[in-house]
Amino acid sequence: MKVPKTTKRFCPKCKKRTEQKIDLVGTGSKRGTLKRGSLVRAKLRGAMPGKGNKGKFGSKKAIKSWKRKTKVTTRKVLIYTCKECKKSRHAKNSRRVSRIAIE
Repeated sequence: MKVPKTTKRFCPKCKKRTEQKIDLVGTGSKRGTLKRGSLVRAKLRGAMPGKGNKGKFGSKKAIKSWKRKTKVTTRKVLIYTCKECKKSRHAKNSRRVSRIAIE
């Protein structure tokens, strides 16, 4: 998908339509390895008192072959930077595309 380098948009800081530069938001770094749905965390939380696991905390079912497929595209978020006040804002909606070319 092709996107222009600059566009005219409303800047809420300047309160008028200004020329704005378009960039892609970085994907960021990988966060820590905190497993939110882990069994150990559930036990510490006291989620399974009494005897047995009541069918909740056992092993997961085997993944079916149709669930193994991966998405072809990723979500790309544009960031608009005002050329007058240098304030940046994210685009309201992200776009699911394989590649974005800023020209």
